[in-house]
Amino acid sequence: MQSENSLELMTIAEVLLEKCESLASKVRDETATEADKHNLDFAREVIALAKNRVHVLQNEQARKAGKEVWVERTSESHNPHIRLHGGVLEDDPPKS
Repeated sequence: MQSENSLELMTIAEVLLEKCESLASKVRDETATEADKHNLDFAREVIALAKNRVHVLQNEQARKAGKEVWVERTSESHNPHIRLHGGVLEDDPPKS
């Protein structure tokens, strides 16, 4: 099951990166529609969030291994989270 999920996630990531490059090419060639431009912005935001999340996880692993790294914590019990263009993990309370 894990390998199927990993394959699916890798394929989604590859397709997202390919689509992002395709949309960026259309923008460079000045053939992009407004929808293309919005989709490019969205794809770039998703990619940035994913990269940020990977860095948070890497820093947390390095911290647990005793290395000096920056982690976003207000206390030892606080779980790290990502804030980038409104992207957060579930440790923030929902807004009413």
